[in-house]
Amino acid sequence: MRKKYLLAAIAVAMLSLSGCNGFLDRDPDTLLTQDQTYGDPVLVKSVLANFYGRIMLGQHIDNGDDWTMLDEVITYDNNDAEYNVDRNRWRPYDYTLVHDLNQFLEGVESSQVVDDDTKKAYMGEARYIRAWLYFCMGRSLGGVPIVEDKLFDYTPGMDITTLQVARSTEERLYDYVISECQEVAKMLTKDTNKNSARANYWVAKMLEARAAITAASLATYNTEAAHPQLRTAGGEVGIPASKASDYYTIALKAAKELIEGAPDGTPSPYKLMKATDTTPKAYADNFYKDVCIKDGNTEVIWCRDYVSPGQTHGFTKNNLPKSIEQDTGSDRLSVLLNLVEAFEPINATDAERGAAKQFNVGTLANPEFFANSTDLFMERDPRLMGSIIVPGATFDSKVVELQAGQLRKESGAWTELTAERSSYDSDGRLITSNNGPFGGNQREINRTGFYIRKYLDATPSAGTIGRGSEMWNVYFRISEAYLIAAEASWELSRNNADADALKYINEVRSRAGIQPLNIIDHAKIMHEYQVEFAFEGHRWWDLKRWMEAGNIWTGNEHQRSSQRLGLWLYKVVAPGDPNDGKWVFIEKNMQDLNLWRRPMKLSDAQYYSEIDNGWINNNPKLVKNPYQ
Repeated sequence: MRKKYLLAAIAVAMLSLSGCNGFLDRDPDTLLTQDQTYGDPVLVKSVLANFYGRIMLGQHIDNGDDWTMLDEVITYDNNDAEYNVDRNRWRPYDYTLVHDLNQFLEGVESSQVVDDDTKKAYMGEARYIRAWLYFCMGRSLGGVPIVEDKLFDYTPGMDITTLQVARSTEERLYDYVISECQEVAKMLTKDTNKNSARANYWVAKMLEARAAITAASLATYNTEAAHPQLRTAGGEVGIPASKASDYYTIALKAAKELIEGAPDGTPSPYKLMKATDTTPKAYADNFYKDVCIKDGNTEVIWCRDYVSPGQTHGFTKNNLPKSIEQDTGSDRLSVLLNLVEAFEPINATDAERGAAKQFNVGTLANPEFFANSTDLFMERDPRLMGSIIVPGATFDSKVVELQAGQLRKESGAWTELTAERSSYDSDGRLITSNNGPFGGNQREINRTGFYIRKYLDATPSAGTIGRGSEMWNVYFRISEAYLIAAEASWELSRNNADADALKYINEVRSRAGIQPLNIIDHAKIMHEYQVEFAFEGHRWWDLKRWMEAGNIWTGNEHQRSSQRLGLWLYKVVAPGDPNDGKWVFIEKNMQDLNLWRRPMKLSDAQYYSEIDNGWINNNPKLVKNPYQ
């Protein structure tokens, strides 16, 4: 059968693949044969570029609302969802893309116009993209059908059972991804590329490390004793515990290559970026740059890049504070206090390091007073203010005012006074700021007292509908390699004084501007992932591989980790009182405010997505997942 490509509206240049711009001028509805496609080197590159645009899987910057499930964030909407995570929300099952990639591999290999070195590189990239797709399917579904390089084309009247492939085991899925990464690394350059938008040797090693640490964690923590129903008889879900050590060893080796260099002596081009001075603000700004600034960035290994004009997104427009918005539709996401408190004190005692700590803000009856609204947060891990906008902080040199109301003294008792946004008392003093925080039914207003800073774009007009933001969506950073190395080292030794584990995790902490750990354990490792990778698409998948989400989000409205909390700032208005003009924080529960009406909850059923009945109808060899 003659294979064809429908080259329709392919976003050719969107991934910094130079040399493809001419293709954008071609008729986007042209139907081309395989011979025509692979007889033109520009079209070959265009098809490869298209594949990169089809693998934004899981949480991504184009859909910030997903972060209400993946991270401790809420929107300004009211919500009464029972569970914190929709088990089918991030459920790729894209065998059309697998087919297209396999077709590409066949076409490139037979091309007469692509030289051998370029063929090798293109085939390596296509196989990497396929491995990434399988990884994303597997982390959601467990084992899935693995077709390798086979091309399946349906002809009317043929035996359909020849196209049906059973699900692999979960173990086989991760073995396949790891093996593919090891093979394609040999095919790919060790050079970097513009804005880290394309796969290279190091990207393949990073996926190898992530796939191996995921498989190792599942083998360790999804045990039959702890989660007896999270397995299938054929192993489609459930990895034998005996495999954990092998996977941790693979993860550690791959991560160390990213940190120390390749076996052939090629040094890793990726380095942790250090702050220029040692003030908390410098560390905070440096961390923001580590994630968000493209120029000179040595931390980002692979990303989905965006370029204006034509390839931008609306994250900045949607999430700028109202007071500095550039277009309508701002103030979408508010960060929960749960995450803010995860950032430990800079001067934490040895016992406090690597753990969350509640703020001491007192109570309404006996409040703590602060001279400046930022004082409370300047004492914390600088990654807090590199990731989150706190009351009185700045973004793009503009102060972000967050004030819920006034705290007044009446008959010797402190009372709250709140009003509509941008409201003032009879003496002209601000009651509630334009940004809030505020409850009620108003839209485009902050709910918790905190905004996201990470991924906001300070480029002029990046917050407008007309231009949009070209902030990249980061998939891999070098700090993940350090944390994987730390985690794998500790898991292999289970020694809380493991020198290698401490060395790797403390490199990340040193870059962040906080004190080193002297002991390490599973809880401290989980904590470090949380604060390092907030809003980067890690939180849910990490909690899943450790089987910890259900222990944190229990659905118990009286358990702090399940509550959606905010911290509202009040200006003290008490003439004659020594605290007049100071600031007070009061903790708020979004459930009590009738905003997000249920506590955070997750059960074992949410850990694996469902195998869709339509898939089973087309392929009866598929078996269902647990809890469906």
